[in-house]
Amino acid sequence: MIGRITLFLLINFAALGLGGLFTGKGVASDWYSNLMKAPWTPPGWVFGAAWTTIMICFAIYMAQLWPNVQNKKLLIGLFTIQWLLNVLWNPVFFHFHNPLLGLFVITALTILVGLLLVYYYPELKAKSLLLMPYFLWLIVATSLNAYILIQN
Repeated sequence: MIGRITLFLLINFAALGLGGLFTGKGVASDWYSNLMKAPWTPPGWVFGAAWTTIMICFAIYMAQLWPNVQNKKLLIGLFTIQWLLNVLWNPVFFHFHNPLLGLFVITALTILVGLLLVYYYPELKAKSLLLMPYFLWLIVATSLNAYILIQN
């Protein structure tokens, strides 16, 4: 179990690291700081704390789900798409300054994480709550992206 958690932690934090490379100055950039942002936009430090918590919970979720799933190819496929969408959003939004395409990416990611939550609930039951921080944060992040698209 510890080995699986460690593996998923490494994979999850690699996604955050790659996304961070493409973010550049990110929230400190002139482009982002000049955007009209949603009134419910949390302070910058919350993003780091949230993503750290999310990736820890998600690693534990995946480590517990792995031995309980019959169709491992499907799980790997869904996890890989999730990972790619997670990495992709940063360059789309921050590097290419494309909130519209960013909204499509983050909406797809939100739907996929919601699908994971519902589809694999029978295998994990209450342990599926470990995926809730990810899903709820994505709902908030999607709303923040949509607000920026609409208001700018």
